[in-house]
Amino acid sequence: MRKNLSPQFVASAKAEPGAERSIFWDETLPGFGLMVTKAGAKSYVCQYRAGARSRRMSLKTALKLGEARKEARAILGKVAKGGDPLSEQRKADAATGNTLKAVCENYFAREGKKLRTVDERQSQLARLVYPKLGARQIEDIRRSEIVKLLDHIEDTSGPVMADRCLAYLRRVFSWHATRSDDFRSPITRGMARTKPSELARDRILTDDEIRKIWRAAGDMKNAFGPLCRFILLTATRKNEAAHMRRDEIEDRAIEVGGRKSTTEAWTIPAARNKSKRDCVIPLSGAAKGILDKLPVIGDGKRVFTHDGVTFIGGFSKFKTALDKASGVTGWRLHDLRRTARSLMSRARVESDIAERCLGHVINGVRGVYDRYEYLPEKQLAFEKLATTLAAIIDPKANVVAMRGKS
Repeated sequence: MRKNLSPQFVASAKAEPGAERSIFWDETLPGFGLMVTKAGAKSYVCQYRAGARSRRMSLKTALKLGEARKEARAILGKVAKGGDPLSEQRKADAATGNTLKAVCENYFAREGKKLRTVDERQSQLARLVYPKLGARQIEDIRRSEIVKLLDHIEDTSGPVMADRCLAYLRRVFSWHATRSDDFRSPITRGMARTKPSELARDRILTDDEIRKIWRAAGDMKNAFGPLCRFILLTATRKNEAAHMRRDEIEDRAIEVGGRKSTTEAWTIPAARNKSKRDCVIPLSGAAKGILDKLPVIGDGKRVFTHDGVTFIGGFSKFKTALDKASGVTGWRLHDLRRTARSLMSRARVESDIAERCLGHVINGVRGVYDRYEYLPEKQLAFEKLATTLAAIIDPKANVVAMRGKS
């Protein structure tokens, strides 16, 4: 249906009775039209023929009549020169969704729930990778560009961080390759900047270092100090503890020698545990004492937080301050977990129970068939750990004066 498209006609136009939508073609500019839906929505379209195919292209929304007519003329001008504007627009739209950043975001949207460190991965990619390669088409990224990126990360953030970003990219590229007919990952073996044997650590803190770090952590006016103490008392990983929520703590029933009671326990959800299983940590009196002293901020859901909105972050900055205050250097937060495990052995905790306290998977047939939670045994183990730490932190308080002979 042809009409003299004018501002007055556009304002009053309605879809024809019984039609889902109607198009009113402009009498003065062939191929340009106004589309009106049954619900009253209005937009402009441009119809043209590219080769043997007829194309109908929707114009930008919210255009006024004069602006839409001008854009239609530009489209028809490209067609007259042999172009196909709709096909070109579709290719451009597809390219926008195929940048490295877009593919990564799609990957996290679909696979993020399965990842234990999704927030950390997104943060590191946004900080170190996207500024260099985020806007590039993923199919166009060359191996030499990955190497150059890793060189830059290694020089500015260290070889370990370079390898982390490499691992994150490898996972995304492999995922994208399963969804594409033509993509081949540019990452190959031998691109890592470190060797696993070089990263293996056996560092545990000495008694003197434990005392210094514990006391300095107690003087910190933020959540990082209590977090370090809590990690040492629970032998947990950094993010397992740092992302702790109050609704993860509940009373659990236990039975010792036929006597039933309850204990306060913290369940690390499988999504945050490396073993991909829920891990129940009976809290020692010392661990509960740390939690009781933490202020409830915001909605109170997050335990270790500075603003009540996000979990504690900025570990590197706080760790540097703790090193300076304690005088202890050359250690990492994960060394607290290793130290706690070693102290359990020192406290004569059975190795099997200590491993369960750390949430490690018990291999073999026992791991498959033994579904007992070992809550009483783990509770005793954590109390022994707390007692051993107390003796280290304040040796004098654990010395009992002996009576001399009369």
